[in-house]
Amino acid sequence: MDVQLGRIRFICGDNGGKYPFNHSVYLEGKNARIIIDPASSLQKLTDLKQKDGVDQVWLSHWHEDHISYINLFNNCPIRISERDFPPLTNLEIFLDWYGIKETHLRELWKNVMLENFNYRPKQEALFLQDEKTIDLGSLSVQVIATPGHTPGHLSFFFPDEEILFIGDYDLTSFGPWYGDVLSSIEQTIQSLHRLKAIPARIWVASHNTGLFEKNPGKLWGDFENVIYQREDRILKFLNEPKTLEEIVSAWLIYGKPREPKEFFEFNERALVGKHIEYLERQGKITLDKNNYVKL
Repeated sequence: MDVQLGRIRFICGDNGGKYPFNHSVYLEGKNARIIIDPASSLQKLTDLKQKDGVDQVWLSHWHEDHISYINLFNNCPIRISERDFPPLTNLEIFLDWYGIKETHLRELWKNVMLENFNYRPKQEALFLQDEKTIDLGSLSVQVIATPGHTPGHLSFFFPDEEILFIGDYDLTSFGPWYGDVLSSIEQTIQSLHRLKAIPARIWVASHNTGLFEKNPGKLWGDFENVIYQREDRILKFLNEPKTLEEIVSAWLIYGKPREPKEFFEFNERALVGKHIEYLERQGKITLDKNNYVKL
């Protein structure tokens, strides 16, 4: 359900904001009307454009489930972190940032991006600066750098309303995503700690529950603990040396094989790969010939 919070509107995404949709946020400042992450609902966003008007599109980050209906607002400038802009300029860069290398997977994802997510390259954007406060007229926004999920993931704090937009640090039971080439487990943890410390009274996330009108409380810890639970499962699995393929085939992240296999197997491999690198940096495992060994 959509909720009006003063000059801020929570726009509930189709299918409860589950991927491939999200929840969007509409800002109605006296000086500018802004849609954040236009991928919630084609119908709702079309109505919004016609009835209320939109002057700018802001993106929390570059992922496909946050840009699906951006072409509705082709006449509006896009604002995003400069760190996250390259994938929007070229579909090949987009796929590179996900680490999609195999030819058949690249072709599959090209078709998905063009047909399902309406991908069109963007050549220009205005860059949102980390830690800046922007006055929209009777509504001020603090831009908060929260890298980890992506290098340029941004959160937004509205100090007068005490509302915090946390984007894809969405407090879901699945836990954080940090499987892209430029994602970081360490930065994800740091960003979660930073967001938890901000004195908000309402929290807006991009997916699932979406709107938290009470403090999420233990959900912050539960979300972060998924990282350590994944790590523990990998370490236990390495009681005996294992190859990367054996680790990926054990489905330690998702728990069991999921369909469509191309999508979930890639995600499993991406997240496992990040944990392997993380555990190596921590000195907990090492690669001996083709096997990972617990130290």
